[in-house]
Amino acid sequence: MPLEAHFEKRLASYTLSVDFSCEDATLAILGPSGSGKSMTLRCIAGLERPDRGQIVLNGKTLFDSAARIDVPARHRGVGLLFQHYALFPHLSVAQNIAFGMNPDARAPRLQRQIAEMHLEGLEHRFPRELSGGEQQRVALARALAIEPQAILLDEPLSALDTYLRGKVEQQLIATLAHFRRPALYVTHSMEEAYRIAPNILVLSKGKVAAHGSREQIFRHPPTLEVALLTGLKNFSRARVLSAGKIEALDWNCPLSCDVDAFAKPAPAFVGIRAHHIRFAASPGETNSPNSFPCWLVRTSEAPFRVTVYLRLHSPDAGDHHLQAEITKENWLRLKDQPQPWRVLLPPDDVLVLAS
Repeated sequence: MPLEAHFEKRLASYTLSVDFSCEDATLAILGPSGSGKSMTLRCIAGLERPDRGQIVLNGKTLFDSAARIDVPARHRGVGLLFQHYALFPHLSVAQNIAFGMNPDARAPRLQRQIAEMHLEGLEHRFPRELSGGEQQRVALARALAIEPQAILLDEPLSALDTYLRGKVEQQLIATLAHFRRPALYVTHSMEEAYRIAPNILVLSKGKVAAHGSREQIFRHPPTLEVALLTGLKNFSRARVLSAGKIEALDWNCPLSCDVDAFAKPAPAFVGIRAHHIRFAASPGETNSPNSFPCWLVRTSEAPFRVTVYLRLHSPDAGDHHLQAEITKENWLRLKDQPQPWRVLLPPDDVLVLAS
């Protein structure tokens, strides 16, 4: 394995305990604030020392508590891009990028990084004279200029506005696709993680909650906690009725779905993502599996989508609402139709979750 990380570090409120490997592709580390994402990168980079465990990169041991090995950060061959870039304010763009390079190969490699990051003409400017996107590109060029064996990116888009974030994200995706070495990308945005990395590691309170392909993590989250971290809006306590049938206790309805009647442990929750909810467009669809009457509670509009909050079964059925995300076009067709509407919860999209 190119990068193997198996270590523990005691923190103020919990013990960070990571156990994962990363091949020659980007691995997104997803989790809420305070879950241990940045500390994981700092331990791998050599800026923090774990209490015990091992870190191995391309067969070279960077840290081994039992063997008393702790390679200094400057000798690890790891490029680190900090959240706020950490550029040296007194150095120019060219000097920032060249910092840490081998002097013998500095000139050609420096020019290559400037060209690849589209920084021509900015070589003599200082960080205060750059836009946020330009600073980000300088920081990325500096991290890549040492030709690292692995690169670690700590929420590199969080300081950018929406327009710049989209542009820089596309450049990052292209850069990481050509890197072909282990890359760890820390984020708390589930959509960003999905777009940038083929594989995802989910951290929660210092523990690995899930690790796998992005399709596996989003389509089949193992627990309610992981589902919530990946953007699940609708969930209910659940009880298995039979093979292929589960009862959503909080929604007071049986659901057809892929559930094993003899699974151990038994599923504790059921969920459905807001964008998977559909509305019946014809009378024939009312006989579809998981078709229920619903009443509108309220709406929340974004520029291109509408979130519709619904009650199932009756207009006063309690506080357990469903959130459905639909396009503005579909909302314009739906809003003037007489209620109750008919909501469809596709069986293939119903998530069966452990506690």
